[in-house]
Amino acid sequence: MAAAVRTADDRDMFSGAHVILYTRDAEADRAFLKDVAGFPHVDAGRGWLIFKLPPAEVAVHPTSEEPKHELYLMCDDLTTTLKDLEDRGAEISRAITDQGWGLLAAVRLPSGTELPLYEPRHPTAHSLSP
Repeated sequence: MAAAVRTADDRDMFSGAHVILYTRDAEADRAFLKDVAGFPHVDAGRGWLIFKLPPAEVAVHPTSEEPKHELYLMCDDLTTTLKDLEDRGAEISRAITDQGWGLLAAVRLPSGTELPLYEPRHPTAHSLSP
């Protein structure tokens, strides 16, 4: 599949994506992302941490239900990632399942929210060159 051609006009239109996780225990979930997941971060003031994420991509899926947004963290080796997270104290809330398009699992954040992880078996866009 050929990559889309970019023009000089659209190269700097967007500088990144900002993802928001709404949670019932933001402080505990921030600590998880900092201490367990190990994401680098900045403090936007008064302990309000904003985390650097790995490169990202967005997919648009059809639905006949109410539209929603989802966040999945992608892994090159899901089995190893889950073991590393578990060794750091994370709870594996969903064991690995093979979805055909990739392997899917989840960890539980301290607030109780699940954070899905997956190892894709399809072409990915997150590392395309500009």
